[in-house]
Amino acid sequence: MRSLPTGTEAVVFDCDGLLVNTEDCWTVAEAAIFAAHGHPFGPAQKALVIGRTVEAAGEAMAHYFGRPGAGTEIAAELLRRVRDELAGGAKALPGAIELVRACRAAVPVAVASNSPRELLDTALGSAGLADCFPHSFAADEVHSPKPAPDLYLTACAALGVAPQRSVAFEDSATGIASARAAGLYVAVVPSLPGTGLDHDWLGTSLAAPELLAWAGELGRETVR
Repeated sequence: MRSLPTGTEAVVFDCDGLLVNTEDCWTVAEAAIFAAHGHPFGPAQKALVIGRTVEAAGEAMAHYFGRPGAGTEIAAELLRRVRDELAGGAKALPGAIELVRACRAAVPVAVASNSPRELLDTALGSAGLADCFPHSFAADEVHSPKPAPDLYLTACAALGVAPQRSVAFEDSATGIASARAAGLYVAVVPSLPGTGLDHDWLGTSLAAPELLAWAGELGRETVR
């Protein structure tokens, strides 16, 4: 496994399941929809929807339920349920605030999320991260959300840094595919245990001591 590149000129973070513990909210909402359609909800079902946009998750569930024409209806229900769950608040995941602040002290940072703007703002605000990001980009603000590269390309353009000199932090296969397609170095902290995910760097938590040490070295070397 490669080391994290200390010559990084920008860092772009995913949000759900990486910075903020919103996956619990999504899981409650998703499980309720699966139950309403007479299906159990476990790791295999979660893997079908994690990291997807609301619309893509609705389509995936509709296909799974054998109702291919019901994707829009299911997506609307999912959005409503997640909104209700997020209203109760969501906390920053361990190490998230500290790492974001350390990175921001050295290089430009941004969020690139597959959630719609409404849910992204709620999540960042609830976790105390809203003021950490002058730049954030949501799924409903680009032509093609993840796994397309648009979100990461948009973020890097706004930060004025080439994707090849930027690091993406991700937790799901959908987000990883987006960052990889955009050309960023891909650092991964999986939100689902035991998943074999494409990565350049792999960790178990944003609280890993090596991440803060890396952030302290940002900008001192050329990206390898």
